[in-house]
This record gives sequence, structure tokens and C-alpha cells, in this order.
Amino acid sequence: MTCDANRVAIADLVSTDELVGLRARYRAFMEEHVYPNERALSTDDQELIRSLQAKVKDAGLWAPHVPPEAGGSGKGFLAYAHLNEEIGRSTYAQLVFGCQAPDAGNAEILHMFGTPEQKERWLFPLVAGEIRSFFSMTEPEVPGSDPTTLRTRAVRDGDEWVIDGHKWFSSGADGAAFGIVMAVTDPDAPAHSRASQIVVPAETPGVDVVRPVPVMGHVGSGWSTHCEVWYRNVRVPFENVLGEPGAGFRIAQKRLGPGRIHHVMRWLGQMQRAFELMCAYSLEREAFGSRLADKQTVQNWIADSAAGVHACRLMTLDAARKIDEGDEARVEVSLIKFFAAQVLHDVIDRAIQVHGARGLTDETPLATMYAMARAARIYDGPDEVHRMVVSRRILKKFENGGVWRFE
Repeated sequence: MTCDANRVAIADLVSTDELVGLRARYRAFMEEHVYPNERALSTDDQELIRSLQAKVKDAGLWAPHVPPEAGGSGKGFLAYAHLNEEIGRSTYAQLVFGCQAPDAGNAEILHMFGTPEQKERWLFPLVAGEIRSFFSMTEPEVPGSDPTTLRTRAVRDGDEWVIDGHKWFSSGADGAAFGIVMAVTDPDAPAHSRASQIVVPAETPGVDVVRPVPVMGHVGSGWSTHCEVWYRNVRVPFENVLGEPGAGFRIAQKRLGPGRIHHVMRWLGQMQRAFELMCAYSLEREAFGSRLADKQTVQNWIADSAAGVHACRLMTLDAARKIDEGDEARVEVSLIKFFAAQVLHDVIDRAIQVHGARGLTDETPLATMYAMARAARIYDGPDEVHRMVVSRRILKKFENGGVWRFE
């Protein structure tokens, strides 16, 4: 890449005046309505959540992850990355702004692959926040990192699918209106053409939401649960298939790719908030005759954290720009997924260490952030799989006589 091209690429990541103003509006809303209510939001206070969601809608800030034609206010991945530096600072803000997982990913694939009837029945109420959904792919008996090994079956019987299988980590299934279920519909097809994604209304006979699976000591509630689900002789109309039969893996990649970068976007806000808390407390707290900020170890933590956050930010904005330009950015998304997950963990860990015992309490958001940061290295593909994806794709370029360029 030439110096001129490099300057153009970096310039493309800078916020426009319009985006700067929009981001300021999100920041103001966070300061006025979200931060003061974090403790209540953590209890899944539905009255408060609905009240704040109504304020968001009135302010024109609702559902920034999808475009207006899908019912949102989105302006693309790059814009959403900038906005998530504000939204992502609080664990609960995504629910307030209507862009929470797994609903955000489900809305995107319904928008991309849904029929007009599917959009009318599920997409528009979902984006409006009138209903919740879940995504049911991971199974306890096989590795979640390899969807080609799924065992849940959907067999066509006339005008219906008959679904049987066992899932878990079906996030948000407790109280959801529908789920998108990944099931094998043609076991004899090539590995990546065996499965389909099928929309299953939650009230369908045979759908058994067994329990929310406790994660690091927390069960969660509503949208934040991670449920075990059994499907026993579940019958749904054939037209509930998303896209076409056999396209499940391709649709999953379309969902999980953007979903991964959405996670990283939110992590930018988390790591920046943890960084600010660390710096502020180090200037305030004294130990052994001087401020923590004057200790070389703490200074090193601050410097290393600043470098990591800055690198994650530029990598994320660059990947978002490429997706907006029509590139799937598979390598870039995998790179930031494992790199940012580690930076997120390290920055929060250092911030907790600076706060001492206070950092382990609920007096700050750090303890909750830390538990979620550890999970970040596993969900939507463990670090090891993303490293494998990156290395294989880069080496394939060299095997074919080319080179990998950082452009």
C-alpha cells in the first residue's frame, strides 16, 4: 500500500460532521438515562426498559444496526462502529437502543433472506421491540465451533418440517416469540449444504425451553439468558425456511460475520470505559506515599492499554468500512475477534487491579464487564478457530502464487 493510499484509507475511518453530531446525541442520552439507571436495568426492570425505549424512539435513535427499510435508523457498519463506542460502554444500553443480541443478528438475516410474509410476521415486530427472538444453533453433544457436525434434524413431511434435536446457549429463548433453528435437512449433501435455518414460533408444540444455563454464576433473565432447548416432533410450515433449503451454513456466515464485528464494536465502548475508570482512579488513589498514577507498573498498564484500545479501534473501523464497501472482510473480522477479545480482557483486568478489592464489587461496572470479557474469547467462535481461519486464508494466497497485503 502506498503512503497516499494509506492516507485515504485512514481518512475514510474518520467521523463525518453528521456522525459526530449523532454520536453526541447518543452520548447525551447515555449520560442522562442509561448510566444513572444501570443498577435497575440489571434487574430486568421491564417498566423502566419500556420507558427508556420509548424515549429512544422519540429521539430517533432506535435500532441503529438495521436500515430504515427494516424499521431501524442504521447508516451502515462504519457509522454503527462509531456509535457503539457510546452504546457499548454499558452492558444494558443495547437493550435500551433496540440493538441487543441475538435479536440484532436475527433481524439482519430476516432483512436479507426473509420473504415478504416472514418480514411482516417476524422482522418488523422484532425491530420495533414488540417481540424477542432467539438463535438456536449450538448443541451440547458437538462442538459449537464446527456447525457442520450438528445433529438436530428437520425432515420434510408434505407441507411441514418436523424438527427433532437438542440445543443449548439459545440466548434469549426464555420468553421469546420465535427462534431461528439451524437443523440438518439433507444429511447426504456436501458438508456446507446439509443444514437449513427455519423460523420456529416458540409456542409450537414440542418446543421445550428446559432452563436458562447458568454462566459464571449468573442465570440472567429475559433477553440475557442462555437456554437449553429440546425440539421433539416440532411441526412448522415448510415456508418457514429462511432463504432456501440447504442454505443454513451460508446464512449462518452472513449472520455470524456481522455479529462478530457487532460484538467487537460494543467491546470498544467497554474497554474505553474501563480504561477511563483505571486512569481516573489511579490519579485519585494514594498508596505508600504517592498516587497509584505515579507507580511505574500502573503507568505501564495505562500505556499498554492505550495501545491496545487504539489498535482495536482502527482495526474495527477498517473492517466496518470494508463491509460497507461489499467485502465480507472474513480475515479482518476474525483478526479483530480474537485480538479485541484479549485486549478487552486485559484492559478490564488491569482496571480491576488498580481498583483493588473495590474492583471486585458492584460499586463499579468492572466486575460485570470482566465476567463478560472472559466469555468473549469463546462465543461466536473461540480464539483458536479465528486464528486458524486467518492463517489458512493468508497462506492460501501464498500457495496460489500471490501475497497477502494489508490494505
